[in-house]
Amino acid sequence: MAGTETPEDAYTAEPFVPARGGLPALRRAAADCRGCPLHRDATQTVFGAGKATARVMLIGEQPGDQEDRQGEPFVGPAGRLLDRALADAGIDPADAYVTNAVKHFKFTRSEPRKRRIHKAPTLREMTACGPWLAAELAQVEPELIVVLGATAGKALLGSSFRVTRVRGTVLEEEIHGRPERLVPTVHPSAVLRAEDRDGAYRGLLSDLKVAARALG
Repeated sequence: MAGTETPEDAYTAEPFVPARGGLPALRRAAADCRGCPLHRDATQTVFGAGKATARVMLIGEQPGDQEDRQGEPFVGPAGRLLDRALADAGIDPADAYVTNAVKHFKFTRSEPRKRRIHKAPTLREMTACGPWLAAELAQVEPELIVVLGATAGKALLGSSFRVTRVRGTVLEEEIHGRPERLVPTVHPSAVLRAEDRDGAYRGLLSDLKVAARALG
């Protein structure tokens, strides 16, 4: 109803997801998603990018500042690092579909006009956005999912997920009603923040090589 707040436990993108149409139809519909309050402050919805025939789907947490401004996922520094790591691991970035568990940028800032600081989405916000991810998985039907970071892992596998425990292994789980193979690893932004950036990059690359072998 106009003027009333949707209670947090009622957040869902479900009513905005079209019943038919491919990835372009999903992308158009997602632009108008009001399934949770994150749309209010974000510049725009940042939907997934890539071909419906992609063999691997990479799922991160949420768009960052550059992605929010440009409307495309993984176009900032973390995205450039990810492309490099994929190529080094033997996975063609052009054969990957990239998306995020949450499609709007969640941020805070200390003062108006100051830099926008990434803020982790809540489990409820990730659950609300789940119908978009389910629709992307149904369209792409990837052979393998690469889970980028703890937040994406929690969105897909539940709140007990710990990336440090399972990174670089091939998991078999049911995701949104579909049996999937997944390889968890760190988010590329964690590599950029690491004190030992070279070591962190080697760890990411090692995990992506496991993904490359799983793809065959």
